[in-house]
Amino acid sequence: MDFIHSYTREQAITDGQLIDVTATAAEAGFRIPVAVTAVAWDEAVAWDEGQSGIQDETGRLWDVLTSGHHAARAKGRSREEGTQCAYTVYRIPNHPTAEEPEPLNLTLHLSGGDHAEPVITITLDGED
Repeated sequence: MDFIHSYTREQAITDGQLIDVTATAAEAGFRIPVAVTAVAWDEAVAWDEGQSGIQDETGRLWDVLTSGHHAARAKGRSREEGTQCAYTVYRIPNHPTAEEPEPLNLTLHLSGGDHAEPVITITLDGED
């Protein structure tokens, strides 16, 4: 099969389409590389520091990762098959008038990386 074009995970990280969060993910219990899509990052993690002191990106990322890790472990204990795991985080939307947490559905995808190694990508629910 001849490929017309390929786009690697490394290129997506370099281009900013994926944000590599492997170091923080390891602290949260993940044992393989983890990245978050830019779209999911904007909705779940990004925080305008000028808004208020009630949240910050470090805490929001920690919530995304620990919730994902717990969901993946629960799925594994239930022996449910599959390479995806849906979960929900509650976060205050990142806009100046938001004050109350709202649910955000995320999906953790286990797949092969650039060299067929296991990697995880966290996306918004339904994001390609």
